[in-house]
Amino acid sequence: MSFKVLLSEMVERTPGAQGAILADWEGEAVDQVGLMDDYDLKLIGAYKGVILTNLRDVAGRLNGDQLKEIVITTEQAQLIILPVTLDYFLVLTLNRSDLLGRALFEARRCLRVLQEEIG
Repeated sequence: MSFKVLLSEMVERTPGAQGAILADWEGEAVDQVGLMDDYDLKLIGAYKGVILTNLRDVAGRLNGDQLKEIVITTEQAQLIILPVTLDYFLVLTLNRSDLLGRALFEARRCLRVLQEEIG
């Protein structure tokens, strides 16, 4: 299954979702879908890659555990960052007022399929 189809299905099933991006360890977009501008979505992916890398380092130093997910909440948005493998990560962005629990459920569902696809 193509990455774009997986990301599209996740965004469609997530109320308030604005976009999703699958990026590599450098923050470069592999594929993306969304209601927002492509450039903005790529920018989110790039910066969230930096955050993920830094938090992975901190988690590894503190207790040797692997980071599973990151949720960032701002005044207007919520962002979910999920490592797919050591080399790829998934970002889902949604409106601040929408249900985070549903978004996490859909992101984790998409994550499992991506992990199978990427291996």
